[in-house]
Amino acid sequence: MRLTKISGVIPAMVTPFDEKGNVDIGALRKLIKFLVTGAVSAIVPCGSTGEAATLDLEEYELVVRTTVDVVGGKIPVIAGAGSNDTARAIHLSQIAKEAGADVLLHVSPYYNKPTNAGLVAHYKAIAKAVDLPIILYNVPGRTGSNVSADVVIQIAKEVPQVVGVKEASGNLGQMMDIIKGTGRDFSVLSGDDALTLPLLAVGGDGVISVVANEVPRQMSEMVSAALSGNFKKAKDIHYKLLDLMNVNFIETNPIPVKTALALMGRIGENFRLPLVPMQAKNKEVLVKTLKNLSLV
Repeated sequence: MRLTKISGVIPAMVTPFDEKGNVDIGALRKLIKFLVTGAVSAIVPCGSTGEAATLDLEEYELVVRTTVDVVGGKIPVIAGAGSNDTARAIHLSQIAKEAGADVLLHVSPYYNKPTNAGLVAHYKAIAKAVDLPIILYNVPGRTGSNVSADVVIQIAKEVPQVVGVKEASGNLGQMMDIIKGTGRDFSVLSGDDALTLPLLAVGGDGVISVVANEVPRQMSEMVSAALSGNFKKAKDIHYKLLDLMNVNFIETNPIPVKTALALMGRIGENFRLPLVPMQAKNKEVLVKTLKNLSLV
């Protein structure tokens, strides 16, 4: 697939499991079709929302290959392939490419907290080993360290295969510095649904989204409106969806969004340890929010 600049709404897709804990391929295929018909711009299997940390290599390949098959070339498939072990990140990237992925999403290495020089070397090594575009994923809340704007800009300059960043630092100032310091072809994507509209207003390109699992078309309409300059329409949709965006993080993602999709009849309410079902009091809030949007 010939890629243009990555923009728009890109669901960070959940991975459905059956009651025995296996990947539910039937539910996965149906979910992918639902997302594609929601006018999304691309799709991300095997990210953190997809519980990728619990997938073995065979399951990982199965989810990516199934996504590629169902999408059928209509939109790019951006495979999560991150690891804090550069060799494993390369291996996952190679599997994803062989399975037909168009782009790779690589979270910055967590736990071992590399230096800035180590971050640059990590992305250089992946790019050298696998000839696919890469989106850098900065999520300090999960990794324990922030990839600063200066380092993102440096990586963008030194590793041309890194074509964008999923920014989940929550720091709009940092995001603006990245937009200012990178070229027009570099995509700055929100990693937080609730910050998508503010980021678009200052020159961002879209979002890798959790809420798009539940409301892909509405989220696509919001981003499309903003990118075309219709901020009144975008703001109206933003505030309509804001409670859902927030309740998706009332507990650790993807617990609420998988629960919501189960309540909507799209997947089973199944998780892999260490994730467990929602607390009853939080589930009540989720149900109320879904009802307010006529989703259940």
